[in-house]
Amino acid sequence: MHLAAREFDLIAKYFRRDKASRRDVKLGIGDDGAVLSLSGEVDLVVTTDTMVAGVHFDQRLSPKAIGHKLIAVNLSDLAAMGAEPTWLSLAITLPDINEDWLAEFSAGLLTLADYYHCSLIGGDVTRGPLTLTVTAHGLVPEGRAIQRGGAQPGDRIYVSGTLGDARAALESERGALEIDKKHLEYFTERLHFPSPRVGLGQALRGVATSAIDLSDGLDSDLRHILAASKMGAKIFTEQLPASNALRETMPKEHKRIGLQAFAGDDYELCFTVSEGRRGSLETISKQLGVPVTCIGVITKDPGLHYLYKDEPLQLTSDGFSHFGDTE
Repeated sequence: MHLAAREFDLIAKYFRRDKASRRDVKLGIGDDGAVLSLSGEVDLVVTTDTMVAGVHFDQRLSPKAIGHKLIAVNLSDLAAMGAEPTWLSLAITLPDINEDWLAEFSAGLLTLADYYHCSLIGGDVTRGPLTLTVTAHGLVPEGRAIQRGGAQPGDRIYVSGTLGDARAALESERGALEIDKKHLEYFTERLHFPSPRVGLGQALRGVATSAIDLSDGLDSDLRHILAASKMGAKIFTEQLPASNALRETMPKEHKRIGLQAFAGDDYELCFTVSEGRRGSLETISKQLGVPVTCIGVITKDPGLHYLYKDEPLQLTSDGFSHFGDTE
């Protein structure tokens, strides 16, 4: 049977639920559109991300990992804006029908969606090169979405978690980095099954002056905050947080710092906090059990400057760019 003729069967079998996981979904998958109930005094945050086979992921990768990461990258965007994830729509382009692949892919996708109480409410299935697109919706109290353009001089720059683990896995796959077996599983998990910082993002409302999620690398993503805020920054590279696994794998600090500054796929949050709110941030970090590290400071002077123990440091690498352009 042609893919188009089977579209509704595939949706019903792998993605439709008999009952939506959220009460605000009045009508989900199965009609021409979804019907959602919005309460008052909230803003709707919407983000879309596309993953293309051979560009964003290897087709040999586990379908479960692909489904997980497709949702994780979108929820990470919502987290950066302090939004509560609510609804997802999925557009999937398939070269052919592989029901084993679909079963595993949908399991990875829906498991993570369920964990964050997020309902899949619609989408589309079509034929073509394997391409996956999710539009994620989230809610935030009116006027309290965290934006990139709020950083002020003197604000401290923070990141959650650790940096560089996902890139270490990629370097290992490329044969460019030798990794002990005991660490490789950890790095691979960080690359293929990232955990979006949803709870932290919501807790940062009213505390963070700006935020972004680290998908393309600290250097590339922090520059978006600086451009939107019309500010500069100093990064104290010796403070970049590294896992024990990364420290043991790359004991030479100068090489590790370079990887951490330009590594993508961490899906941690980078955000700025005024000096007066540092205590609030420390409380949030302890309550959530999410480590945060101060790595720098916002400056009036433009540009992103790297320092190592107060001495200027020249770091060069290419952050990931979809079209190879520079800003």
